Amino acid sequence: MSTNSLPFSGIKVLDLTAHRAGPTSVRMLSDWGADTIKIEQPAAINNDKMSDLGARNGFDMQNLHRNKRAMTIDLKNKEGLDIFYKLVKVSDVVVENFRSQTKHRLKVDYESCKKINPRIVYGSLSGFGQDGPYENRPGVDQILQGMGGLMSVTGIPGQGPVRVGIPIVDLTSGMFLAFGMAAALFERERSGEGQWVQTSLLQAMVAMMDFQAARLLKDGEIPKQAGNDHPTGVPTGVFPTADFPINFAASGTVLFHRFAKAIEREDLIDDPRFKEAKARSDNRALLRAEIEKETKKKPSAYWVELMNKVGVPCGPIYDMKQVFDDPQVQHLKMAWPMEGPVGKFPVVRNPIDMSRTQQTAKVRLHTPALSEHTDEVLTSLGFDAAKIADLKKRNIV
Repeated sequence: MSTNSLPFSGIKVLDLTAHRAGPTSVRMLSDWGADTIKIEQPAAINNDKMSDLGARNGFDMQNLHRNKRAMTIDLKNKEGLDIFYKLVKVSDVVVENFRSQTKHRLKVDYESCKKINPRIVYGSLSGFGQDGPYENRPGVDQILQGMGGLMSVTGIPGQGPVRVGIPIVDLTSGMFLAFGMAAALFERERSGEGQWVQTSLLQAMVAMMDFQAARLLKDGEIPKQAGNDHPTGVPTGVFPTADFPINFAASGTVLFHRFAKAIEREDLIDDPRFKEAKARSDNRALLRAEIEKETKKKPSAYWVELMNKVGVPCGPIYDMKQVFDDPQVQHLKMAWPMEGPVGKFPVVRNPIDMSRTQQTAKVRLHTPALSEHTDEVLTSLGFDAAKIADLKKRNIV
């Protein structure tokens, strides 16, 4: 299928991001057709070596940076900066996740880019925002899981704060920034002008707290840990069976009645301790004890089949291998084939489907090696072979 059918086909993106949050935002654009150039330091002057994500050929880098081209530029060198500005002039989007002051020091900030190309959409993702008392603090996922409130509501009551098992702040902030940049590109079609799109790990985490945050803002209630139980909907949570624990979601009158009938405990329906939602919440420990008496009698597969048959949400608790072995996950093709110099293996597919605009059946471009497309990009800007060789010799690219 031609990439011309993809939504961001023809959109040129300059990717200055590193770590995970920024690359996640760029990946959203790249997977849907953007021509993305990942810009990194030349190997001779690169002190980081991508150590935060492991080896370049490791699973994390390979999953994050597919569907991009890559080149190296020393942005601290005037000639290197001039090359970057030439790219800005012919691009649509610049994305960065430097600390607030770093981009200004490098002169790759929004105002510098806007002077060259007023139509540029400039995406910034920081730890705490572009200004304010924490503007230059370093921010990483786990720090913001704590400061955004997530760790206070995660884990078993009384055991202390617990981090979530994925870099949820990095991933969601990246997705928020991608949406913001897409919105700015859409708005540009009317105004003809680009703009600066900003978000931060802190903003993303507070936004992701959503209904837990709303409990505080509206009612003044500080949410606490609820373990594997839903914080407000009862009974919803992890329950034991004759073999493996599973999840049931039976809160709400209709679902609770279905559930009680399915476990052959209709007496629970009219029990005054459990009849109303508030009563079930107040007496959740008592209700759990009654439910567990029944769920322990049958294996997990029995309950999953029965509950889905009667319309009560229920499912197994998988490890990652079981996830990708599941027939529905396989049907959805969530493992995306990628083939390149590192080998042939799957990465995690972009989860969006559209009725008319379809993703390709595999990754369009393998995750690039450092500087893999430097010659190609410079040639497109009009540099000849001799000039490119000179730039490389002086570690400018």
